[in-house]
Amino acid sequence: METRKSSEKFVVPIGPQHPALKEPGHFEFTVDGEIVTGASVRLGYVHRGIEKGAEDRTWTQNIYLLERICGICSHVHATAYVLGVEKLAGVSAPPRAQAIRTVTAELERIHSHLLWLGVAAHEGGFDTLFMYSWRDRETVMDLLELISGNRVHYSTNVLGGVKYDLDTEKMDAIRRGLDFLEERTHHYMKVVTTDETFLARTRGVGLMTREQAEALGAVGPTARASSVRRDIRIDAPYAAYPDFPVKLITDDGGDLLARFVVRLKELFESYRVIRAILDQMPEGELTTRVPRRIPAGEVISRVEAPRGELFYYIKSNGGEKPERIKVRTPSLCNWGTVVSVAVGHKLADMPMLLAGIDPCFSCNDRMVRINRGQGAQFWSWENLRQYGIEYYR
Repeated sequence: METRKSSEKFVVPIGPQHPALKEPGHFEFTVDGEIVTGASVRLGYVHRGIEKGAEDRTWTQNIYLLERICGICSHVHATAYVLGVEKLAGVSAPPRAQAIRTVTAELERIHSHLLWLGVAAHEGGFDTLFMYSWRDRETVMDLLELISGNRVHYSTNVLGGVKYDLDTEKMDAIRRGLDFLEERTHHYMKVVTTDETFLARTRGVGLMTREQAEALGAVGPTARASSVRRDIRIDAPYAAYPDFPVKLITDDGGDLLARFVVRLKELFESYRVIRAILDQMPEGELTTRVPRRIPAGEVISRVEAPRGELFYYIKSNGGEKPERIKVRTPSLCNWGTVVSVAVGHKLADMPMLLAGIDPCFSCNDRMVRINRGQGAQFWSWENLRQYGIEYYR
């Protein structure tokens, strides 16, 4: 890290390559002593052209491509995609397949939240909590491997259903794993809410009111920690959520501590929902037939990823390949909250604030930089249409 003086102010650049960042992103913090007086973020270092690549692959091949937008939440990307394609095709996966999709999604949420807990604790210097949470997340990764044979990209979904069934032996193993994880989560909740050193780093840090969260477009646990009552599993239930409803988890704290509490409470809710599905697993087939050529049309598919609302726009021209797939990830929505709430905090609070939204850089890189002669500005793909730009080629 180095500093530079600009207009009598010191600007501290962080990244794009930096020991504190696991992925490339560039931040500039204007500081007055140790207090941050301004912040900006520059993304776009790992754009991989996945949306454009999807246009050259068949509907089935795209399942495996879109899973690789994110390693932590690959299943939810595939779920959003297949639900949208199935809607275009006018088919619906069997109830048992929808239930297995939901079980896998909630196991993935558990994995994501435990991974985030460790990363956020590490950024604050709490490496013991980091090591314990990452040790325990091995349990849920083993369960996902038991279901699908894979610990990262599960490839559970196919168009019209799922590949893998859950027999009695696998269900019992999942229940045993949940019992262990629930006990550990109670311990983590106690640490997060009672440890004085931890509270000093999180209580009152990154405070964001409900009005600010809604104005900045925050989603997921980041928004729900500021009393925003929004969860796609509840607002627009999909897969098996209509039959196994989720309870909304919110907190009125609005600070970094509240973001920890909301995610840990969501773990308890995930344990409950998975047990309920396993106890009432529907009987029947795992797949239904889907045509190779998807009827022409366009559809929007929304699901609740671990980080928040995941939005897919899918357009078909009636062929074997999509005409357009647009992905808006929750990380992109939450970045604005970081640069907004950073002002007024100490520079030492920035790593935990950045980790507080559970960012994924490779997920959200859907942006370009346009210099219009009055300084560089950053635009999302949605804002480029007024300039006649649909997407970057």
